[in-house]
Amino acid sequence: METTIAIAQQQFDIAAELLGLDPDVRDAMRVPKREFTINFPLKLDNGRTRTLTGYRVHHNISRGPALGGLRYHPNTTLEEMRALAMWMTWSCAIVQIPYGGAKGGVVCDPKALSKSELERMTRRYTTEITPFIGPERDVLMPDLNTNAQTMAWIMDTYSMQRGYTAPSVATGKPVQVGGTHGHGQGTARGVAFSIQQAALHCGLDLDGARVVMQGSGVTGRLVAQYLEDAGGVIIAASDDVASVVADDRIVVAALNEHRMANNTVAGLPGTKPIANHDLLELPCDILVLAAGQNEITGVNAHRIQAKIVAELANGPISPTADTILGNKNVLVVPDILANAGGIVMSYFEWVQGLQEFFWTEREVRSELQQTMTRAFGEVAHTASERHLSLRTAAYLLAVERVAAAMHVRGIYP
Repeated sequence: METTIAIAQQQFDIAAELLGLDPDVRDAMRVPKREFTINFPLKLDNGRTRTLTGYRVHHNISRGPALGGLRYHPNTTLEEMRALAMWMTWSCAIVQIPYGGAKGGVVCDPKALSKSELERMTRRYTTEITPFIGPERDVLMPDLNTNAQTMAWIMDTYSMQRGYTAPSVATGKPVQVGGTHGHGQGTARGVAFSIQQAALHCGLDLDGARVVMQGSGVTGRLVAQYLEDAGGVIIAASDDVASVVADDRIVVAALNEHRMANNTVAGLPGTKPIANHDLLELPCDILVLAAGQNEITGVNAHRIQAKIVAELANGPISPTADTILGNKNVLVVPDILANAGGIVMSYFEWVQGLQEFFWTEREVRSELQQTMTRAFGEVAHTASERHLSLRTAAYLLAVERVAAAMHVRGIYP
């Protein structure tokens, strides 16, 4: 199976080749600008001390400060951070916001830590990377197993180090400390807006469209809710350990209630178990990939029956599978476009924090929809004009914009 960074670089190479990118520029863009590995102590509630490993990677900052999520997961690796930071660079360029890509993580099982241990870990990690972050350097945002509270701890820790409140060092914060209205729904709304545009692009009526949700975390369930509101019918869903298919349809409110009570989709009334690989291959109109990486590969791509596949997760489709799906006329909405809504919302929060002037939720939602609609339109136009897939078109635009910024800035000294 191809590694995460190999997939990210292969996707970049396709665009670089089509652009005829200068080999020297190409070499610079394939690797991160800088990366940090830190080993730091965490004092546990029982009085013992445990040493943890954390990472922060800046891929490219030619278009502005770095922006990227912070995740807590036992399988976090530096290689994964490199790939995710690269994808962030392209996402920022696609939606035309002035950032470069970053990513960070701590190798830990957050479910095994108390809230006080999570706070101490977050504050110590932030302290370790403080020289390299800031509103004009690197802005953090929530990711896997981190949330608004995590971002508040980061902002407070950084502010204490600086001696003044610096709200724009982290985004996705609670509104009480400089967060923007609607940030928690930004990624899901962005995916839903992208799917709506994809449906228009291929002539699919969302009213009555059959939807399969691979992954049903908080963001995945929000996407399902927005699609249900648009008339979509959820016919199957999964989580980390179980998958179910409906006898008729899955009502998202019932799914939410069941998951909150049982922490799994297993046993959801009106459904029966199904293997994850079979769930991916169900006949449907829309397949939302909101779980892990490498879910669709050369092995199973020819059995995918969806008309539209939207990548909420990063890197769920391998390059080999991309080619197979393209030959089957399956419209893939790539991750660097589909899940960019959270990045756009982070930009809105960053701007509001710097100006100390905050927008209403209606204004934020309207701006997000306009940004995502414009970005999809630009990608779709390029794809149509050059007879490319949406992914390749998205990479073409993103890589070209970053390369142009690097060219204009030149090399110092």
